[in-house]
Amino acid sequence: MTAAWKRRLFIASFVWPTLILFLVFTVYPVLRGLHYSLFDWSGSAESMDYIGLRNFKDMASDPVIAKAIRNDYFLVFSKIFGIMLLAVFFAVALTRLKLRGSKFYRFAFFFPNVMSVVVIGVLWRFIYNPKLGILNGLLSETQGKPVETPWLGDSSYALLALLPPAIWAGVGFFMILLIAGIKGIPEPLYESAQIDGARQWKQFWHITVPLVWEQIKVSIVLIMLTSLNGSFAIVSVMTEGGPDNATQVLGYYLYQMGFKQYHMGYASAIGIVILVLSLVTTIMLQRIMKRDSVELS
Repeated sequence: MTAAWKRRLFIASFVWPTLILFLVFTVYPVLRGLHYSLFDWSGSAESMDYIGLRNFKDMASDPVIAKAIRNDYFLVFSKIFGIMLLAVFFAVALTRLKLRGSKFYRFAFFFPNVMSVVVIGVLWRFIYNPKLGILNGLLSETQGKPVETPWLGDSSYALLALLPPAIWAGVGFFMILLIAGIKGIPEPLYESAQIDGARQWKQFWHITVPLVWEQIKVSIVLIMLTSLNGSFAIVSVMTEGGPDNATQVLGYYLYQMGFKQYHMGYASAIGIVILVLSLVTTIMLQRIMKRDSVELS
């Protein structure tokens, strides 16, 4: 056996186990979901009635699907803006501005990532409680009169009320990711810019942002994916899609159709739509954020 073949076998010995796991736990479930989406099936009955693309046609006329997609993308772009704004601000403040007690702040901001979504949802439900919640309590004190706004029970506020807990829970991880990127930037670059008269704002735009752009791109794509695929958890704990589907998202609607109403074929079709939307949105974001990478020599 030649040295080239030995090298290929050595590499394959590491690649094949991961590839097998990917095929078994990712590709196979997707193909099975696509298969189930072509049937009218309760999920437990032995009989499966083939209906072709009828589930997808029904989705096109389902008003809940349209509302869920709008809500999903509202959460996606709001979370991207909110999380990235705070994560970049905290990352720069804890590295370039050299704040005292930076280790404590890193722990404090990252701590919500350690908590489960259930705990976060229950905590914020208490904050939003109309009579006992901290938020209405503070508003009552500032306005000098009782405030009992049903933040999660009013369709005007419910979707917006999901943003603070979602952003609060996501900032810490992406802050740490950006801190790692900023710490990899050589200090002489900032020193040279400072000698040339560049202030902190210019140093941020012309040094920090270009050199951590890859981390920013990865962060934005991860936020998008976790929002389109993971909003189910926070919605399930806090609002269950209500009131009047005001906070309905595709992930929770899939759960309702599949495990509450036993339309597993329709739920599988929703899963395929989530997959397609995730792929299309990822490609679009990658193209929008495409720029020449900056490498340090």
